[in-house]
Amino acid sequence: MTGLLVAGTSSDAGKSLVVTGLCRALHRRGLDVAPFKAQNMSNNSWVVPPDGSGPAGEIGRAQVLQAQAAGLTPTTAMNPVLLKPGGDRTSHVVLRGLPFGTLRSGEYATGRGELAASAFAAFEDLADAHDLVVCEGAGSPAEINLRARDYVNLGLAARFDLPVIVVGDIDRGGVLASLYGTWGIVDAADRARLAGYVINKFRGDPDVLEPGLVELTARTGMPCLGVLPWLHGVALDGEDSLDLGRWGLAPSQSRDVLRVAVIALPRVSNATDVDALAHEPGVVVSVTHDAAVVQDADVVVVPGTRSTMADLEWLRRTGLARALTSRHAAGRTTIGICGGYQMLATRIVDATGVEGAPGEVAGLGLLPVEVVFAAEKVLATPGGEWEGLPVVGYEIHHGRCDVQSAAEEFLDGCRVGATWGTLWHGIFENDRFRRAWLTHAARHTGRRWRPDPASPGFAERRERMIDTLADAVETHLDLNRIIAIAGSDR
Repeated sequence: MTGLLVAGTSSDAGKSLVVTGLCRALHRRGLDVAPFKAQNMSNNSWVVPPDGSGPAGEIGRAQVLQAQAAGLTPTTAMNPVLLKPGGDRTSHVVLRGLPFGTLRSGEYATGRGELAASAFAAFEDLADAHDLVVCEGAGSPAEINLRARDYVNLGLAARFDLPVIVVGDIDRGGVLASLYGTWGIVDAADRARLAGYVINKFRGDPDVLEPGLVELTARTGMPCLGVLPWLHGVALDGEDSLDLGRWGLAPSQSRDVLRVAVIALPRVSNATDVDALAHEPGVVVSVTHDAAVVQDADVVVVPGTRSTMADLEWLRRTGLARALTSRHAAGRTTIGICGGYQMLATRIVDATGVEGAPGEVAGLGLLPVEVVFAAEKVLATPGGEWEGLPVVGYEIHHGRCDVQSAAEEFLDGCRVGATWGTLWHGIFENDRFRRAWLTHAARHTGRRWRPDPASPGFAERRERMIDTLADAVETHLDLNRIIAIAGSDR
C-alpha cells in the first residue's frame, strides 16, 4: 500500500490546505488519490452518502473538500473518527459516520483502543481501493505525551510505514524553531520517518529565507520540499470553530451593502453555513457577541450549536436574547439554523440527557415550535424549494422540531414575520436561493443591495480555490519528489 502523512508543527499550520492541494495536483496527474484523516476534532461536519448498504454518515467538512479535490465521492472511511466538542472537557464521538458515545478529557489518552482499530481499518479500506492515500495528521506529531496511544500522527505512520512531511506556518513566526523542535523532540524511530518539510503562508522575498532553510536541512537532514506563498482569497472549509471569524470583515454603513451579523456562540457548530454569505459580493459579514451589533444588523444568523441549552443560557446572560427578541418585534430579519432554530422555539425538552443533564427550558419564544431531543441522531440530505427555487441541504441533529401553530413553512422549518428557522445546514450554498433570499432581506430592510449576476456561484468559487491551491503546489513544491517519497512509480 502507498501513502503519505502530512503533519503540522501545530494546529492550523495548513495541513488541510496542503492535503487539498496535493489531492487535486496528483489527481490532475492521473493518480487515483484519496484523502484520509484518522481523527478530526471539529464541529464543522457534513453528511456523506451511505457506504454500501449502510446509513448515511457524518464526517469533517475538510475531508469532504479533499475528496472533491481528488475527484471522489466522500465516504466515512476518509474520516473514521470525528470528535465533536460539547464542552471544555467533553467530546461526542462519531465513529465511521455514526454516534458512538462520549469521550471525556481524562479518557483522551486511554480510551481510544476501539477508535484506533476503526481508523486503521478505514485506512486499509482506502489503501486497497486507491493508488495513493494522502493522510492529514491532527494537531502536532510533537505531542509526545500522547505518543503511546497515537493513531493520528506518528502512530499512524508507524503502523503503515508511511513517510511524513511536516508543514510549518511561517505567518505565526518561529517556523524554523518549530520545525527543528518537532524533529528534535520525537524519538529516533519516529524521526527517521520525517521525509521533508514545507513552509506555508510565506510573504516576502524567498532569498531572505533561503539561508535558514539550508541550515535547517543541514541540522536535521530533512529536505525542504518547497515554500508555499500566502494565497489571497483562499479560505476553504475550516475544522475549528475559531475559523468562524476568518473573513475579517467589518460592518459598513453604505446602503449598497447588506450587513450580516453572525452570533459567535460559545459551542458553535457548522459555522461553515455562513461561508457562502461571506463570499457574496456586497454582503458584509461580521462575527460578534455584541448585542448592539446584533440589534443594528440588516440580517442576523443564529448558527448551529453542539449544546443548544447551554448556548441559549449564554444568549440570555449576555443580553443577546433581548436583542433577538427586539429584532423580532421590530420585524428585522433573523434566521436560526439547526441549533439556532431550536433556540428560537417556545420550549426545549431533553428528557434523555443527549446534551448533558436531562431537563427542560423555555426557548426565546420567537417561533411556535416545540423541540424534543431524541437519542437517535438524524443524518439526512433533504431537498425542497422556496418560492419555486430548488434547495438542498443536510441535517445533523438530535432535536425534533414540532411546529405548534400556524406559521409559514420554510425548508421543513417555519417563518413568523421576519424571523426564520430551519434544521437544514448548507442552504446558502444554493446560489439561486441564497441570492433570492438575500434580495428579499435587503428589500425588507431598505437596503439597495442586489446580487451581481456575473459573480461566480459558491461551488464555482470553491473549485477555483482548489485549483489555486493545486497550482501553488505544482509551482512551489517539488511534487515529483513528494510522489517519489510516497512510493509511487509515477
